[in-house]
Amino acid sequence: MSRLLQPVFVLSLLSLAACTVGPDFQRPEGPRVEAWASPQKAAPSQVVTSPLDERWWDVFKDPQLSALSRRVLTDNLDLQLATSRLQQSRAARQVITAERYPTSSASGGYARKRNSGEGLNDPSGHEGKSAFNLWDAGFSASWELDFWGRVRRETEAADATLEVAENDRRGVLLSALAETAQDYIQLRGVQSTRAVTEQNLDVARHSLKLSQLRLADGVATDLDVAEAAAQVATIESQLPALQQRQAQLINALSLLMGEPPQALHAELAADAPVPQTPTQVAIGLPSQLAERRPDIRQAEARLHAATASIGVAKGDFYPRITLSGNFGSQAMQLSDFGSWGSRQFGIGPQFSLPLFDGGRLRGMLHLREAQQQEAAVAYQQTVLRAWHEIDDQLTRYNSSQLRRDSLAEAVRQNQIALRTAQQQYVEGVVDFVNVLTVQGALLATQEQLVESSTGVSLAMVGLYKALGGGWESVYPLASADSAKTPHTP
Repeated sequence: MSRLLQPVFVLSLLSLAACTVGPDFQRPEGPRVEAWASPQKAAPSQVVTSPLDERWWDVFKDPQLSALSRRVLTDNLDLQLATSRLQQSRAARQVITAERYPTSSASGGYARKRNSGEGLNDPSGHEGKSAFNLWDAGFSASWELDFWGRVRRETEAADATLEVAENDRRGVLLSALAETAQDYIQLRGVQSTRAVTEQNLDVARHSLKLSQLRLADGVATDLDVAEAAAQVATIESQLPALQQRQAQLINALSLLMGEPPQALHAELAADAPVPQTPTQVAIGLPSQLAERRPDIRQAEARLHAATASIGVAKGDFYPRITLSGNFGSQAMQLSDFGSWGSRQFGIGPQFSLPLFDGGRLRGMLHLREAQQQEAAVAYQQTVLRAWHEIDDQLTRYNSSQLRRDSLAEAVRQNQIALRTAQQQYVEGVVDFVNVLTVQGALLATQEQLVESSTGVSLAMVGLYKALGGGWESVYPLASADSAKTPHTP
């Protein structure tokens, strides 16, 4: 090995064996729950610790909901924006991590020149009285020897920042899927409410007709007819608001699919029942939560990036050693260009060491340490909030079922009461006001039953969203550990 290359070889070996300044990231331990909460009174549909269904929207067994969920994976504009942000993060990571590698460039040129006879030396030998040709070409390279691990910490922070963007996209995907299911379920709930309202409107019109016939027979009074007509008008007044709500929900679903207003009207305007929940809802184990929820994974990645940034700030205190070299050829005659005598080269290390900066480096280190502390607290808060959300959704899912079952019994009893009141009114046993009162109670409980049935399905959607399920089958977990390439469904 030549004497010229010996220092280069030694410096390269030292850079490979160098230490890495700053703290090493350790996965944080957040608040943990060993088991899901058990309700005091169990509802018909219960949660089980079987593996969570990744495509949880298919659990409802509603083909239209499943089709909309598949469409939102490809057509949702928020998801496309998140994918674009992920691609930007990948490009930014590439810019930062390029510092790990040597940089090289080639140059060349030709110039017809004439120097001053009174200034710099004239290579033509004619004291600036004649022009000359200058041919020049070369190759140069440089490489910062990462003795202290500053560049490695920058790369580590860039990788963690990329994970933040990956989990941001997962969070957008999860929200889009949940919002699609929620809007669809609410749409079917509105349609069911309208169907109940129309059924009660038919009953009210029958009561009005009955009171008019009894008035003609001299049995009823004008008061009975007026009260029956008011009941018909009151029920009719609810229909426009329900139609408006249906149009709004179809618009909301159209927007989620990236479509113009009412684009899905022909597809969704026909009435359909509210999607029902299964008898068992698989939600997985509590220990899997941190691996699944995008916001927890994102908070962990932010903490990782903040920890690595401390190492970058500490690395700025140490000398930067750069190995650079160049090789080329320079000649005044084209025939001499490239000959052994025209060669030129230079190689050797350079270093820079901060001596005085007014406290800038120390202030940056304090800033990074404070940001790391903030990220650690944010991680704890994110995990704790997740447990609270899940516990709330579990309670909501159970209690909404109990309320639905009670309302179903109330509807059944009110239907019996209405038939009895109508029969007694025809027989002249009770006044017409009793019929109207029972009919109003029946309509109210039927609407509450539809609302409660819708609420049960919405609670299950909220539970799956709180559990962070749904993105794995579209954007697998392994992508974060492999090539870090975005997945466009």
